[in-house]
Amino acid sequence: MPIGERIRALRSERGWSQDELATKISAAGAHQISRYENGKITPATETVVRPAEIFDVSIDYLLVDEAPRRPLHIPDRGLADRLSVELADLSDTERDSVLLFVEALQAKNRLKALVAGLS
Repeated sequence: MPIGERIRALRSERGWSQDELATKISAAGAHQISRYENGKITPATETVVRPAEIFDVSIDYLLVDEAPRRPLHIPDRGLADRLSVELADLSDTERDSVLLFVEALQAKNRLKALVAGLS
């Protein structure tokens, strides 16, 4: 998905107008955001930093088509650093198992939130 489409999707998720996003990222105005979203222009790399910060998504998510959506700011950086070292020592199968476990925890939390929202 091109960067403009990702910006549009992220903006829509938050219910922001193009004008509101332009104000938040200090862009020239809604017309500038419209030009990004419609692929008329591509923001300069240094310009991509501000939307990444505002939306809390990694810069590679905005720039690389197949990049997974990840937060820009990881709350527990120590855990992430430790995991990156520890995961390097695991086999592909073991890393897949860790990923499946994390995904199961995320699904459990989403279900818990959904049930809480229905109450």
